[in-house]
Amino acid sequence: MPIVRVQASAFGADLVHNEGFCTNTTETFSRRQTHRFFSATFAAFLSKPLGQSLLAGFDVTRKDMEDRQSTLNTIIGMGLIFLLVYLWMQYSAPPQQPQPASAEQPAATDTLTTPGVQTLDNQVKTTAQTVPDTSALVGRYGIFAPAATGQSQRVVLENDLARITFDSKGGRIEEVFLKKYYKSRPDSTGRLVKTPVRLLANPNNRFEYLIPAAGAPNRISSAELYFEPTQEGRTVIFRAPTTNGGYFEQRYTLSDNNYELDYRVRVHQPDQTLAPGHEALFLKWVNHLDKLEPNQDYERTMSTVYFKPEDNSPDYCNCRSDDIETLGERPVRWVSHANQFFNTSLIARNFTFADFTGETIMRTNADPALKTLRTSARIPLQDGEARMTVFAGPNEFELLRAYGVSLEDIIPFGSSIFGAINRWVIHPLFDLLARFIGNAGIIILVLTLIVKLLLYPLTYRIVYNQAKMSALKPKIEDLRKKYGDDQQTLSVETMKLYSEFKVNPLGGCLPVLLQMPIWFALYRFFPAAIEFRQASFLWAADLSSYDVALRLPFSIWGLGDHLSAFTLIWVATTLWYTWYSMRQMDSAAMGNPEQMRVMKYMQYGMPVMFMFFFNTFASGLTLYLCFSNLLNIGQTFFTKAFLINHEKIKAQLEANKNRPRKAGGWRDRIDAMMREQQRLREEQAKREQQQQRKKTK
Repeated sequence: MPIVRVQASAFGADLVHNEGFCTNTTETFSRRQTHRFFSATFAAFLSKPLGQSLLAGFDVTRKDMEDRQSTLNTIIGMGLIFLLVYLWMQYSAPPQQPQPASAEQPAATDTLTTPGVQTLDNQVKTTAQTVPDTSALVGRYGIFAPAATGQSQRVVLENDLARITFDSKGGRIEEVFLKKYYKSRPDSTGRLVKTPVRLLANPNNRFEYLIPAAGAPNRISSAELYFEPTQEGRTVIFRAPTTNGGYFEQRYTLSDNNYELDYRVRVHQPDQTLAPGHEALFLKWVNHLDKLEPNQDYERTMSTVYFKPEDNSPDYCNCRSDDIETLGERPVRWVSHANQFFNTSLIARNFTFADFTGETIMRTNADPALKTLRTSARIPLQDGEARMTVFAGPNEFELLRAYGVSLEDIIPFGSSIFGAINRWVIHPLFDLLARFIGNAGIIILVLTLIVKLLLYPLTYRIVYNQAKMSALKPKIEDLRKKYGDDQQTLSVETMKLYSEFKVNPLGGCLPVLLQMPIWFALYRFFPAAIEFRQASFLWAADLSSYDVALRLPFSIWGLGDHLSAFTLIWVATTLWYTWYSMRQMDSAAMGNPEQMRVMKYMQYGMPVMFMFFFNTFASGLTLYLCFSNLLNIGQTFFTKAFLINHEKIKAQLEANKNRPRKAGGWRDRIDAMMREQQRLREEQAKREQQQQRKKTK
């Protein structure tokens, strides 16, 4: 096969660049099971000698099959690359969802009262009920028969950040009202309307304990019991009385300046209250998530049940399909029901959850709920008590990290090397910049500039390698004139020329490959960081969702019914840079003209193809890609104009030619491969001659 050197397009953050075309994929198909796919592939590639990786493309075939075979291989190879990228982007990208053109101010909401504790006049939610026969109550509820009847009351705890409403029937949280956050949803006219974020507010939600009550034939549900509320400062105590003077207690204490509740469940005199041989409660939690973001399809694919096994890293249920995860007797430290930017979590303190089962149930856009999450677990009691922490609030990295139980891993920054870069490099850098810069769009610009400066040594190596290749153009043109259309011989002689002048024809590939972890980490960072949620820049109303430059009167498959301005700018700058790069490239090393035409189509087709992906991505990402393209173009021109001495490069190449070559290295491996292929070709020719003689006899 002739040597194929693809001059790269400026793919956003330089996924393809200058003298090498290097692309890869990450985190496709199932997030939990394939997070490690790309990093493993990436590490495997780097673990091989560079020459061994490159030689796979330099296989020499017979001349009469060369043109067709090389072109076919090129098309197949590029097609596979596009297919892998397509699968990854289709899996990672949100389906198309109409986005309103502009945002409005928050709609009229509940009046926020002075922080403190309230009982809303002990508002009765349930009318008087027909009281069953006492014996029937005892037969069904056992020792908890006194709590089987009563009235439902609302009780409120409040601080500066949240207002939490409780229902005395079941002693559960009915709603968490977040004072500083708003959900953004389109109205019938397509405009964004902001209303307060309310967690756990769906009336179909359930949070209950199945209690093995003494005297009851079956476990009874705490959701059916009427608790007696008592308030003490920012603490509310719910007690369900028993026939023997005992009780089942749920105690909630709201912290002063956090989204945290100290939550304690207690069974008074458990040896008398619970059935013999039972020392545990069984939690059943059903949560119908609310739609909080403009793009509900994207939000749905980033919402799921997370959990932390005591002996392992946090895990989660599948985000894109119905899924059930059962851990059996493995202890679990915490469980979290998470939206894209908010979560409600239960953290065990004096015990660990057992018999854990997490489940996700997908919903359609027509359903009022975003997704249904379910959790069940056994809660062992320690001296009749189980202590937990309830967190119901935003996915703020440092806030979650402060718990010291890896709760911050519910933020979908990615795993392996990509998640590490986001958590310990990109996010701290963003926080630092946010202390001095108030606009998220300007922070992205500065962040892009810092990343490009840090990676500039790699960019310089790529441009420098391009300059060396350009210096050899006259000699390669001489080879083309000498061998004409004999592409096989031209390729062999070209490689000999590279070896003679000690130039690596794919020297730009490794620097590009080393930058990939940062590019893919940023791809995960922008739609996951709550700092970009509802942050505006220029025409983009929300940098965590896509921007809308033009609303289409119809929907296009892959694009939706809108066009993203940042995406269009990225495509335009990428196409221009591709055109500029193609002018600089060495056409002789491309092999046959047909192959070069295929490569040119691939180069120009890639940004157009990615326009269909980025059009529905977070505008923070496409803004970064625009800035990255512009800075990359500027760096390239600056390097070529002021830092690259072309005459000095020519002199260095001549010195390399006269310098004795060291034994070993990629050049010797290429020469050995060429000799082996030459031998195989000669043997094949002999066999064909022998077969031809047999036919003529």
